[in-house]
Amino acid sequence: MPGTSLSDATMVISAKPVVLPAPGRGEDLQVRVSAPATGGDLPVVVFSHGFGWSMNGYAPLADFWAARGFVVLQPTHLDSRTLGLPADDPRTPRIWRFRIEDLKRVLDGLDVLEASVPGLAGRVDRDRVAVAGHSWGAQTASTLLGARVLDPDGVPGEDMSDPRVKAGVLLATAGLGDDLTPFAVEHLPFMRPSFDTMTTPALIVAGDRDDSALSTRGPDWFTDPYTYSPGNKSLLTLFGAEHSLGGIPGYEVAETTDESPARVALLQHLTTSYLRSALHPGDTSWKAAVIALEEDPNPLGKIESK
Repeated sequence: MPGTSLSDATMVISAKPVVLPAPGRGEDLQVRVSAPATGGDLPVVVFSHGFGWSMNGYAPLADFWAARGFVVLQPTHLDSRTLGLPADDPRTPRIWRFRIEDLKRVLDGLDVLEASVPGLAGRVDRDRVAVAGHSWGAQTASTLLGARVLDPDGVPGEDMSDPRVKAGVLLATAGLGDDLTPFAVEHLPFMRPSFDTMTTPALIVAGDRDDSALSTRGPDWFTDPYTYSPGNKSLLTLFGAEHSLGGIPGYEVAETTDESPARVALLQHLTTSYLRSALHPGDTSWKAAVIALEEDPNPLGKIESK
């Protein structure tokens, strides 16, 4: 993969639903597996969808990554509209925990997932694994990078980080819980993250017009995962972007309020470059992408790193 151009897309093959047994979850875990038809030593990206979505969403990212050398694994979480859990389902208060367990179950089930796609066996690099997610999915993914959830007294909950995960891409991730609206405080108590121990390298992406109904603060709330986490982090701020960041959940979907093919294209290229360089030390894709954005006379965003 290192050294190949982002324009070098390859044919993608995928399988769905690949079912992983999930005792105690109430539903077995359904996963979509997408991979390039050729190539070896393929790194892995486990992607956590936003509220209500499923393994079928986020094609603008999942398909792009797979066509450029990644094995993309997309579980369907219990909040998916495809499952239709009623609000009074006894699992509802714990869905945020089930989501985290889903991502770990995907990593535990790599043998089954790899075998599901004809010709994929033996081509996956188990030592190069990243997690990514959008919105609630980004919070879910962040816990595997080391973020924790504070209890009502402000004490960090258990460490749910995963040493198998070497990097992350967090798209429109909720910020600190001090700035939640009363509705969010009451109904979403798990939205009290602490990023103090989120040490795994990550790219955080925020839209500068992403005004959340869950926060009293405004768009800069979504930069908190960058500001308050230690270690090797980068922040991409997309100009004019709202919560869908130009349309990453899918093409022409109703919830995209800021549709922008150019913004999605930039995000595709930058996330791919970041993942390549984060998982392959010595790869210069990310450095080149940062310079290109800095030199763009009409940039769609800005990058800062620490």
